[in-house]
Amino acid sequence: MKLRQELFAIKLYEMEQQFGKMQSRIRICEQENPEKIHQELENAIKEYKEQTLIFQKSIEGCCSEAVAELARALVECRNKMEALLENGKLERYLHSETSNTAEDHAEAATLYAEYAMDYAVQTIQFALIAALSAMEAQLDTENRKGESSCRK
Repeated sequence: MKLRQELFAIKLYEMEQQFGKMQSRIRICEQENPEKIHQELENAIKEYKEQTLIFQKSIEGCCSEAVAELARALVECRNKMEALLENGKLERYLHSETSNTAEDHAEAATLYAEYAMDYAVQTIQFALIAALSAMEAQLDTENRKGESSCRK
């Protein structure tokens, strides 16, 4: 069980690092400096592409069908979310007679960001449930092994 707890600790650390980076970047950009916002956006996109490439390479080298299936589900969800913003569909839904293309794009991007953050919160909640369920299952398995070895 110790190994699983260490794995969760590593994942928690990774999440803390990413959250801290996001929080810092958003706070810096709240000063409305267009050059700084653009620079932070470029850095974030570069990091995202690097992480995506690393993730995809790990999928390709994966020999576990269970891990590959989970990875495919994550990629599918991410691709669908990205397509909503990139294909202009959200902008078309938001368009009104009083708005122009730039306003539609800004509103769509804002709505998308809001839901991406909501999704992140929901994902963290689901990750907590998954981690606690895994810990409970591991404890249950260890307890059953202990009971069966005591009976022998």
